[in-house]
Amino acid sequence: MQTNKSFFTFLIALGVFGIVNTEFGVVGILPQISERFQISASQAGLLVSMFALIIALSGPFMTLLFSGINRKKILSGVLAVFAISNLISAFAPTFTALLLSRLLPAVLHPVYFSVAFAAAASSVPKEQSTNAVAKVFMGLTVGMVLGIPVTSFIGDQFSLEAAFLFSSGINTLALFGIAAFVPSLPVQGKLTYGRQLRILAKPQLWLNVTTACFILAALYSVYSYFAEYLKTVTGMNGETVSFMLVLFGVSGIIGNLQTAKYLSKDMVKTTVFYPIVLVGMYLLIFCLGRYSIPMIAIVLVWGAVFTGGLIISQTWLTSEAREAPEFANSLFVSFANLGVTLGTALGGWFLSHMGTHQITWSGILFLLIAFLCIGLKIKLFDLKEDKDLFVKKSPNQ
Repeated sequence: MQTNKSFFTFLIALGVFGIVNTEFGVVGILPQISERFQISASQAGLLVSMFALIIALSGPFMTLLFSGINRKKILSGVLAVFAISNLISAFAPTFTALLLSRLLPAVLHPVYFSVAFAAAASSVPKEQSTNAVAKVFMGLTVGMVLGIPVTSFIGDQFSLEAAFLFSSGINTLALFGIAAFVPSLPVQGKLTYGRQLRILAKPQLWLNVTTACFILAALYSVYSYFAEYLKTVTGMNGETVSFMLVLFGVSGIIGNLQTAKYLSKDMVKTTVFYPIVLVGMYLLIFCLGRYSIPMIAIVLVWGAVFTGGLIISQTWLTSEAREAPEFANSLFVSFANLGVTLGTALGGWFLSHMGTHQITWSGILFLLIAFLCIGLKIKLFDLKEDKDLFVKKSPNQ
């Protein structure tokens, strides 16, 4: 039974990888897209920015719309749309057609994530739910960190069409796996729209939403310029930077699982200490960023800390909305994308106005705001009950 549950989680995570690769993998082939359709780099970048904007705007509403449907059907249906979309993208005759082919999957992106997190958490006992969600997050980590270089490699070595077909193939594989091996997942006791929307009236939820948004902003204000920093400040060549990306991703997978253990023991302490740890990491990057050997060690730890922030943000936000988990997850996906947009914008401002070496201060600024929100939540609301729910209980309890 445990093996079946592990395989079930793996298939969901594979779908997450396929979806994230569709969103971010295109970054690795933007130069080929610019050349193919004779457009500027900024125009090609619309494939990324429009995708993220649609996710941020549509997430909660689309999740509400699909909230009563069998979860297996939703997971399979969304993957089918992503597979077809990538297939159309591979043979799009114009840039406009390529851009339009990404609109529908962007709308459905948060639906898959919301259902995936909820399905993984509900497939195991409550005390194991954080670990199950962490395994799904591994698909996100691999997709974000390895999706770009892998897609870029396929585009360079074969063709632009092959890069999109790779994404289509991953989504198709996950689709067949879920269709064949995942049991029916009917919604138990469908929540009305009103009951789900009621969580928005909780002020403590909005403090958690703001915290999650600013943690993601802190992460991406620096990570978005990872390659630029290593090239400009550390002086690494392109091949070494690619290796650093892989090292970052492998470390991130380990960090996901380790952070889940900390959250299971004490969610509140883990969340409180996280901004402090990441500030320390950014200060190390600022002080030692010019030296190659220290930066290799820093990147190894940074990857683990980075991905830990993703699951901490998701757990912290959804802990205030356990009565509507899928809707809460959709809020996480939307505000996480808003955080990515804010972080990338401020990090870019620091880079252009103050120099590449100074971008870590943009991350520290966001972390200070996140820490303030966490402090307000602890001061204004009693977290004892929340904490107890995240403490592992013995079988006799």
